[in-house]
Amino acid sequence: MRKLSTAVLVAATIASSGFFSAPVSAEPYWQCVTFARFFSGVQIFGDAWTWWQGATGKYKRGGAPEEGAILVFKKTPRMTRGHVAVVSDVVTDRIVQITHANWSPINGRRGQVEKDVTMIDVSEQGDWSEVKVWYGPIEDLGGKVYPTYGFIYKSGPLDVPSTYAAAGPTVVSR
Repeated sequence: MRKLSTAVLVAATIASSGFFSAPVSAEPYWQCVTFARFFSGVQIFGDAWTWWQGATGKYKRGGAPEEGAILVFKKTPRMTRGHVAVVSDVVTDRIVQITHANWSPINGRRGQVEKDVTMIDVSEQGDWSEVKVWYGPIEDLGGKVYPTYGFIYKSGPLDVPSTYAAAGPTVVSR
């Protein structure tokens, strides 16, 4: 538990500090799953779209956003590995802020972390089964609608591997 507390504290400090002055070449390349595991403490492995099934019996799942929950995107022809994003703030029942990695290219470079970007539920049922996500290059919600499975909640075992604690993510606030 001490490892978790330390790793979560390091992740929270890094994510909230806003102080990232490393040259571009020194910045790590973050995949969404590596970042979500590091940032949330949820220990699921594999491509993002497999996290929904991977949470079975380990973590509570549902259709309502909560701060710290992970939204699991389904794979699509253009997003063949799916995507995962951590809810950083619930604004309304249909608008949240997320923190995630490897979505928008930042300064022409993928593999970076975006902090507190907008995601909205556009599903007819209001169940978060379809969302739109802020896309940095156009500085607006993207035109695409992404299908999702739902949210994984941090109600399971929480043990962040020490390898993630050593290399904190570069976070870009929008």
